[in-house]
Amino acid sequence: MTHPDPSLGKDDVSDLTLTSRKEQHLDVVLAGQAGATVTTGLESVVFEHVALPEVSWHDVDLSTDFLGHRINAPVMIGSMTGGPSRAGAINRTLAQVCQRLRLPLAVGSQRVMIEGGGDAGLDRSLRRLAPDIPILANFGAAQLNRGFGRDQALRAVEAIGANALILHLNPLQEAVQAEGDRDWRGLTAKIGALARALPVPVVVKEVGAGLSATVVARLAAEGVTVFDVAGAGGTDWARVEAARAPDRSAAQVAACFAGWGIPTAQAIRGARQAAPQATIIGSGGIVTGLDAARAIRLGADLVSLAGAVLASALDGAEALERQLDVVLQQLRTACFCTGSADLAALRRAALITRDPATSATIPRPAG
Repeated sequence: MTHPDPSLGKDDVSDLTLTSRKEQHLDVVLAGQAGATVTTGLESVVFEHVALPEVSWHDVDLSTDFLGHRINAPVMIGSMTGGPSRAGAINRTLAQVCQRLRLPLAVGSQRVMIEGGGDAGLDRSLRRLAPDIPILANFGAAQLNRGFGRDQALRAVEAIGANALILHLNPLQEAVQAEGDRDWRGLTAKIGALARALPVPVVVKEVGAGLSATVVARLAAEGVTVFDVAGAGGTDWARVEAARAPDRSAAQVAACFAGWGIPTAQAIRGARQAAPQATIIGSGGIVTGLDAARAIRLGADLVSLAGAVLASALDGAEALERQLDVVLQQLRTACFCTGSADLAALRRAALITRDPATSATIPRPAG
């Protein structure tokens, strides 16, 4: 582990520690040490094949509305971790590709930028690279218990010209992290107050252990209208923290919780039932366009990919665009082979299911 220079002040040490942590997170994920030990549950959602689809593959309409924009497909690039040595380049690549494909972009945590430790490319240059797509700002909800409030939220939003603010929930990660924020008292009310005070929507997002129906209902009652379920089956943050733990005991505590959480499929169904009028983002182990189709069939309005495209993002815009093009072709093919001319039809597509609870059409809000 790298130790800060003792000549630095307390605030400088804090910034360096946080930056180093972000770099370590990125290294662990790229080394393949954070892969899921559980499945998303999406594999149990089996579409009934339509041998006579009566639609043109080329004419399938994947477009949808999100945060006041018409986007080309229900696929968002989700928040990615990383310190400033690489995050700036990643963010520029993401913005360029999302603009070309007209897909939404959620940035990683802006805590370092808000606290004055550098912006890692999270400034107005991001909006100049991506003028026509939804961009989502982001910091941890736990920071609302450490002095963050409306002013810091507005700074995060205004810094990148964002259309919404993500407040991410990561209690497991904070609990097993030596530097973690473990006081989560009163956060429900603080999230609600911020959601009512901001001029843009607040998106509440887990980071990989899933939002339960109970939590979604509680936050919906506070005025939150957008949820990113981030279920189990994708990047496992308990494994990440185990890999970078400062000692054997800390590693054992973190490793015990590998696989913890609500599988993505279950989280999507629960969120839709708990908040029928909300916008639901399905994430957590979404890798292919077929994963996306399954998530949308279960009740997601769109999906988010992060860890699945991280390596491509580091390789550059061409590699990332190539991967996303494959995902979109897979989603289009899933629509075609279910006879779905658009996303509304995909949400009604017939299923052959191993779980009777998923066989009925998920109720959708009117309009």
